[in-house]
Amino acid sequence: MSIEVPDLSAIHEFLLCRTPDAWIDAALAEPELMLVDHANCEKKAAGTALNLMFRYLDNFDLLNKMSRLAREELRHFEQVIAIMKKRGIAYPHLSASRYAAGLRSEVRSAEPGRLIDTLICGAIIEARSCERFARIAPHLDEELQKFYLSLLKSEARHFRDYLTLAQNASDEDIGPRVTALLDVERKLVEGGDGEFRFHSGVPGLA
Repeated sequence: MSIEVPDLSAIHEFLLCRTPDAWIDAALAEPELMLVDHANCEKKAAGTALNLMFRYLDNFDLLNKMSRLAREELRHFEQVIAIMKKRGIAYPHLSASRYAAGLRSEVRSAEPGRLIDTLICGAIIEARSCERFARIAPHLDEELQKFYLSLLKSEARHFRDYLTLAQNASDEDIGPRVTALLDVERKLVEGGDGEFRFHSGVPGLA
């Protein structure tokens, strides 16, 4: 395979845990569901970027980075649904996982905390996506493996962009807040979930 796999050491150092093997097993048991929810994740990521663009008009660095990110996420969405169409996979409505909701429930309501926390959550979600793409790729067929590995570079950049924007939005070091939100994320990843989703915890333990 000719795709260059980027160095993910910064991602692994950032996250407080790795994806459990039980999630890998669940993903391999339901590959069609994984693709459907992956498509949803790309749509939601684009939507988050667009929402930030509408909300924070005075932040030109944010506007530029979120515009680029939204375009990339929509391109990824198009790639996922192209694979689904090729494989005859239907696109049903799915309930959202508790992962993103669990993170966003921790977002402060007052500014600038709201913006800072939203950006940190964005960084965490992108980092986890990147880590999961890398974890699942070796177990997939050649087409999906190539596709998932091709996503790593952009997801890693999105993680860095979100984190940089969060720090630029704050007058203080965001490290303690990042650690607090990462601990919430770790519990969501290692905890049980009633159903499998791309960002679910361990299915079957809820």
